[in-house]
Amino acid sequence: MKLSELLAGQEHQVLQGDPSRTQVTAGATFDVDRVTPGSVFIAVPGHREGGPGSVPAAFARGAAAVIVEGSPDPAHPETSWPAGRCTVRVPDTRRAAAVIASRYVGEPGRWMDMVAITGTNGKTSVSYMVEAVLRMSAGAKVGVIGTAGSRIGDELIPMPPSVLTTPESPDLQYLLGYMRDRATGSVVLEATSMALLTHRVDRTFIDVGVFTNLTQDHLDDHGTMAHYRDAKLRLFQGLCRYAVVNADDPVGRGIGALMPGAVTTYALDVPADYRATGLVVSAAGTRFTLRHGGRSYPASIPFPGRYSVANALAALASCHVLGHDLDALIAALAQMPPVPGRFERFQTPDGTSVIVDYAHSPDSLDKVLTTIRGYTRGRVITVFGCGGDRDTTKRADMGRIAGSHSDLCVLTSDNPRDEDPEAILDQITPGLAATGTPFERLADRRAAIAFALSAAGPQDTVLIAGKGSEPHQTVRERLLPFSDMAVARELALEQGFTPAAADGSGDRRAPQAAGAHAQGRP
Repeated sequence: MKLSELLAGQEHQVLQGDPSRTQVTAGATFDVDRVTPGSVFIAVPGHREGGPGSVPAAFARGAAAVIVEGSPDPAHPETSWPAGRCTVRVPDTRRAAAVIASRYVGEPGRWMDMVAITGTNGKTSVSYMVEAVLRMSAGAKVGVIGTAGSRIGDELIPMPPSVLTTPESPDLQYLLGYMRDRATGSVVLEATSMALLTHRVDRTFIDVGVFTNLTQDHLDDHGTMAHYRDAKLRLFQGLCRYAVVNADDPVGRGIGALMPGAVTTYALDVPADYRATGLVVSAAGTRFTLRHGGRSYPASIPFPGRYSVANALAALASCHVLGHDLDALIAALAQMPPVPGRFERFQTPDGTSVIVDYAHSPDSLDKVLTTIRGYTRGRVITVFGCGGDRDTTKRADMGRIAGSHSDLCVLTSDNPRDEDPEAILDQITPGLAATGTPFERLADRRAAIAFALSAAGPQDTVLIAGKGSEPHQTVRERLLPFSDMAVARELALEQGFTPAAADGSGDRRAPQAAGAHAQGRP
């Protein structure tokens, strides 16, 4: 495809070469190490695997063209670039990348039903629910792109390792093209605030944009809640045809003004197009009455909690807006399989309930613990930490929330990244200590889970929060294999656990199987 066709309609300046004579045969990339002969290298400022300084290396690897933005890089002047090789300057490389990548693969979003979900909490759960009910009710072939990677049904799509929930636009458009070429009828996509802010989701031709909620998170990226909110709202400013929004959330209620006549609402507490009433919650799930269009429908989900019902409403409304039969969707919802890492649970041989959940923000941790406390007959034991290089202002608050809802807490590492794990625990501790709830500090996550399981008994619930289905821990630049669920199951089956003391004392020794000394630091 000619570069001139990929750039058509976009503001650009040709620095050298001829876009109408430049053939692009290998797609686009931000990463210089993924440049191959015939590809377009897009030099995004600040990108760790590329950027303007990588232009000479991209040409050396055979790039057909290079896209840059802004002023020339003094360290790598344009005079050093190979003469005649096509180079184009644009006002914003990320905006241009979304258009180039989409056009190169034939704008695949136009050929499938596209659902994009944004919000602080619930994106993964709603995406799994949408995929499950479409597959079970209509036999649909559905693609999923999000926290757990990309797949069509059970087929995982191999991609370079990444920690991004929403891939960069060249990878996202490649995935959409791959799904279209395999006759995928619908795609459900998690759209993060940073993805929306950096134009990764542009030119995906979204049919239904879903807004779940807005609570404190990601202030390390956005600085203020107002900026965080505005990033989320980009989805509803020209990127989707219809919106499905949570009317219980103040931000959700305001989306109607952005898309007059194109917004469908769902709620538990206020009037809405899809409303759940009469909730009955148990460890096995939640029954409720769905009210829509003047009718009442008995409904249920195999997950406990109000927030799970809200996620179910979002999924039902989205699929119904796409034209699927509501009765069939409700029937499928009751038979949904577990969502990996979202209130995923099992029972140990001695009767302890173990729950693994992604809850890693104050609001999500509060909702999960409130649900667990509502039905647990014994004690609630919570294992949690906070991610490194992320919003530090929420750490003490999460400690307070965990302590307020738990009988025993075990502080541990989440994904410390470049921070000292003990320093992170130091910031969580004041909020937890203020509640008076006994706690332990075990930075080693395996040892922390082992301690919690050894301290638990029949009718107790152990919540392991923060990482969900993530298969690794991020420690500095390394991704270390670690699955909360796999580790918990393995430890639960090990023999020789001696029940640990849980009397609130400040100095207790973890069982030998944990291999670590646990010290509470009030």
